[in-house]
Amino acid sequence: MDQQRPRIVVGVDGSPGSRAALAHALRDAARRGASVEVVVAYAPPEYWMPMAGPPAVSLDEIRAGLRRQAAEFVREVTDQLEDAPAHEPEVTITAVTDGAAEALIDAAKGADLLVVGSRGRGGFASMVLGSVSLQCVLHAPCPVTVVRPAPSEKAAAQATAGAQPASG
Repeated sequence: MDQQRPRIVVGVDGSPGSRAALAHALRDAARRGASVEVVVAYAPPEYWMPMAGPPAVSLDEIRAGLRRQAAEFVREVTDQLEDAPAHEPEVTITAVTDGAAEALIDAAKGADLLVVGSRGRGGFASMVLGSVSLQCVLHAPCPVTVVRPAPSEKAAAQATAGAQPASG
């Protein structure tokens, strides 16, 4: 009987939550001997305004750019893993023209695990799932792990964005 290698799907968008999700997926994949499919999704405009003329870049160019950015993101996260696995898992990157939740749920078909980051925003809001993670938990065809960013990553992201931490 030929067993297929386990596969872990993880969604990334560059946020602290997706950084934590990717780190978790890489560690878990190394432990399980699984491969990792990194999914980056983008929704193109619903229409191109006729007066603006044709778009300056094609959807294929956007998809290729997102794949390059995701590959760099994977390298950064892999290099920063404090407890780096001895054997790095095989990683593939998929860029999808779709909403994030739809893309992740579709990619999770046949997967052993779907990993998503939490993007809760301070105080009480951080205890609730975001819309993408909630949709994945409710509709994914496999188990889902929702990973929260470390408090230091969240604070650094807020400082970079000039956001004020929520008080409460």
